[in-house]
Parts: sequence; C-alpha cells; structure tokens
Amino acid sequence: MDTITVSKIEYKKLKKQADAFKLFAGYFFASLVADSPQDVINDFRKTNLYTESFLKDLKEGLADSSYLKNYGDKTTKTKIRNVPA
Repeated sequence: MDTITVSKIEYKKLKKQADAFKLFAGYFFASLVADSPQDVINDFRKTNLYTESFLKDLKEGLADSSYLKNYGDKTTKTKIRNVPA
C-alpha cells in the first residue's frame, strides 16, 4: 500500500466531503425499499397506466429480486443515524 501525506486542512476537507456524501447517499437510498412489493404493485395499479400482464410480471420480478430477498421491507434509515452530521 502506498502512503501519502496530506495537510490537516486537506484531511478535514476530504473527511467533511466523505461524511456529506454518506449522509446524502443514506437519504437517497433510504426510500428504495420503503414499500412492500404489494404496495408497489398497488401504486402502479392506481395510475391506470399499466396492463394487468405488466403488473403480474412486475410482481414476479419483485418476488425474484435478490435485493428484496436480502433486505425485505427494511430501509437504510438506521444507517442514516450513524452518519455524523
């Protein structure tokens, strides 16, 4: 591993940027899995823009989603609290 030396001012600036990015990313991705698959289907259905065939495919896709299987209806809100402001 290579070592670099940065000034304390530069380090604080980079740390502040990294913390801001973590906070932003936490809020941005918190809403990704906030709804259950059925809630998502219902929201799509309410728009009257999608066919039942599409909604069926969407339901199957959500059921097969590895992301959904791993995280279910969890959100990242608990992670947001752990990021320094």
